[in-house]
Amino acid sequence: MTDGPRQRSSTAGSAKDAAPQEESGGVALKKEIGLVSACGIIVGNIIGSGIFVSPKGVLENASSVGLALIVWIITGIITAIGALCYAELGVTIPKSGGDYSYVKDIFGGLAGFLRLWIAVLVIYPTNQAVIALTFSNYVLQPLFPTCFPPENGLRLLAAVCLLLLTWVNCSSVRWATRVQDIFTAGKLLALALIIIMGIVQICKGEYYWLEPANAFEPFQDYDVGLIALAFLQGSFAYGGWNFLNYVTEELVDPYVNLPRAIFISIPLVTFVYVFANIAYVTAMSPQELLASNAVAVTFGEKLLGVMAWIMPISVALSTFGGVNGSLFTSSRLFFAGAREGHLPSLLAMIHVKRCTPIPALAFTCLSTLLMLCTSDMYTLINYVGFINYLFYGVTVAGQIVLRIKQPNMHRPIKISLIWPVIYLIFWAFLLIFSLYSEPVVCGIGLAIMLTGVPVYFLGVYWDKKPQCFNAFVDKMTYLGQKMCVVVYPAESSSSSNGDEEGEEMQEARSPLSKDEGENHKAEDF
Repeated sequence: MTDGPRQRSSTAGSAKDAAPQEESGGVALKKEIGLVSACGIIVGNIIGSGIFVSPKGVLENASSVGLALIVWIITGIITAIGALCYAELGVTIPKSGGDYSYVKDIFGGLAGFLRLWIAVLVIYPTNQAVIALTFSNYVLQPLFPTCFPPENGLRLLAAVCLLLLTWVNCSSVRWATRVQDIFTAGKLLALALIIIMGIVQICKGEYYWLEPANAFEPFQDYDVGLIALAFLQGSFAYGGWNFLNYVTEELVDPYVNLPRAIFISIPLVTFVYVFANIAYVTAMSPQELLASNAVAVTFGEKLLGVMAWIMPISVALSTFGGVNGSLFTSSRLFFAGAREGHLPSLLAMIHVKRCTPIPALAFTCLSTLLMLCTSDMYTLINYVGFINYLFYGVTVAGQIVLRIKQPNMHRPIKISLIWPVIYLIFWAFLLIFSLYSEPVVCGIGLAIMLTGVPVYFLGVYWDKKPQCFNAFVDKMTYLGQKMCVVVYPAESSSSSNGDEEGEEMQEARSPLSKDEGENHKAEDF
């Protein structure tokens, strides 16, 4: 993995050279994410293709329209409670990296590393690959109206999408946030059209499945296990609500904008999800909705006539924005992990002029491109979805632990502990049910996560590696700096409460100082 910052004694001279830069306000991540862009990151990451393509997972398991709508509302409320807990953590530990940073600071380096390991290994590469493939499928489908698009064509276009958006993110934070704002607005407009069409249908008297007598008429027998699965599906549909916490250090006035963005975005997404599903059942029966492979497209064909092409384009725009948002936030997670000594230090460096984490973005893109070459993406997602949800609860539990361990710690936002308790009760219910219903899948997910334990002890904890290995890593880091023109950024005071690895990383900056990076010159090791 990485030899950690402990071995970088050979770079001490460069660190001293870099110190004056930091004192005079050296290279650092820029605070360019305002409130609108912050809302765009949350909404854009939560609302992917699912609400357009397949919102039927909740309905299928809830067994009736009325109960499905209740599930959407309750899961939205639980998501809002979880986001409220993350808001307190985000302003109490104002570091980029989200739940990885919180778990590491509260429970220690190994726990944080396992969260990072599963994200690096599977979660983000597979999710981004799937979203990119969905984008390419909806772009190419009109060109192949009578058959499926060729598999190689789908993967090639998905790769082009990833490369283009990686270039945008490497070029400018402002460009990346503008792309996110535009495409989030586009998907909200498309969903607004669906909701408006639903209201028109209701005004015409097409609300048979919304009448209480019919809404709760089950199309299959109610089952507690299936209802629990409906809640699990609903919780997954809100995934991405914590992504803004990954970019805390780039937020303008994070103490104000982080909680505001959460308070605006989660209710907005809940409203959109509930009313989009209401709109769907004004035009389709539950049986038609469950039979459709692309619900929004079927809805458009029924109600929009010659304008039905709007829906597949909306799905393509939504997924394009989803890829951008995921690249933006996941690269900051890898950046934060490298800064703490849990990933190669090159990933914690930023461009000397653009102030973007180019190595972390390139690493994110490369790992996703590798996932496009495998056919096991969907299987891997099933295995680690349980682990991802597991760490949500661990992070919220960490909020309670932090209150007990450091009761006098400065907290710009301090919520009642009843909220994390409510979230953890709901979380434990779904976690136990997942273990009960799919023990093999959950067990494999845990096994994948635990492969990170030996990696942690060999790559991070072991600080007496052979000198030849340290020299090799230093040279590779130096080469990467020269190629990407990047340096280790100035640390803000808010990031100074990391563990031992992070503190030592801060002491041993980079082999290449800013001036040397700009002139493409540096001293030999």
